[in-house]
Amino acid sequence: MFKNLLTSVAFAAGLTTSLTTLAFAESHTMAIDKPECIAPAKPGGGFDITCRVAQAGLASMTSRPMQVTFMPGGIGAVAISLFNTTRTDDPNAIVAFSSGSLLNMATGKYGQFAEKDVKFVATAGADFGAIVVNADSEYKTLDDLMSALEADLGSIAIGAGGGVGSQDWMKGALMVKSRNLDPKAMRYVAFDGGGEAIAALLGNSIQAYTGDVGELVSYVGGDKLRILAVMSPERLEAPFDQVPTTKELGYEGAEWVILRGFYMGKNVSDEAYNAWADAFKAAYETEEFAQIQKDKGLLPLNMAGEEFQEDVLLRVERMRVIAKEAGLIE
Repeated sequence: MFKNLLTSVAFAAGLTTSLTTLAFAESHTMAIDKPECIAPAKPGGGFDITCRVAQAGLASMTSRPMQVTFMPGGIGAVAISLFNTTRTDDPNAIVAFSSGSLLNMATGKYGQFAEKDVKFVATAGADFGAIVVNADSEYKTLDDLMSALEADLGSIAIGAGGGVGSQDWMKGALMVKSRNLDPKAMRYVAFDGGGEAIAALLGNSIQAYTGDVGELVSYVGGDKLRILAVMSPERLEAPFDQVPTTKELGYEGAEWVILRGFYMGKNVSDEAYNAWADAFKAAYETEEFAQIQKDKGLLPLNMAGEEFQEDVLLRVERMRVIAKEAGLIE
């Protein structure tokens, strides 16, 4: 199902697609004068990956190379604050976000700023949660890890980017809940992004990491990390085709789909907003962009412009309902 999220461009339409892409590029590069992507965390995590998709995928559609700027702090809180104050109308900058950012908006983790305080412009693709341990871990399978948690939930340090109630926390919560354990009793260690969490796992400061597939591409087949399972409904394509899903291992309900995308300041001009949206729409039609998504461990869930804005607002509202049901907010 997820392999067919975006239909492949037929060979016969290749020339038309190329001409359309070129037309978009020529029409909108002037509006994107100094392209910049803000990754609201330190290097190495999912926000970094999201910006790299934009940097490479829009390379032919911007007047100069896109700059990637790292802005850690509050898993996106610093960035959304900046883009609601001094850079609210910046026409050149997009900010990377994920489903975790939307969850923070839904649960009030960004203070006064929420989903209607930015303009959502485009997706980078879809990602999925993953349960990861160190390559030399005693836990060889997901069942090994879960059995240990069932024996003593507080004995294993599970780490990820974001605090209690974040999307990475919710991945772990879904896992333990699937075995009728109390998520609030997890020994959870919060980091400011996936890069820090992976470093802690490699250094044996934590025993398990509830991360994202996209962060793990470079580790597949290596000797540093072991991916116990991906939290997708179906097996993913290579290089993750040998990794079982939580569903097939019998952990019903322990699935997590991650939307990755970009927003802009709420006061950007229609010209700037449409320039970025149209550039992404054109990029989506190219084989190059699809390959970049695949290389980064993403699936081509492609939306941009007003359609995407409306979709995100609905997603946040659904998350708000789920958060209330989980007791995270009143």
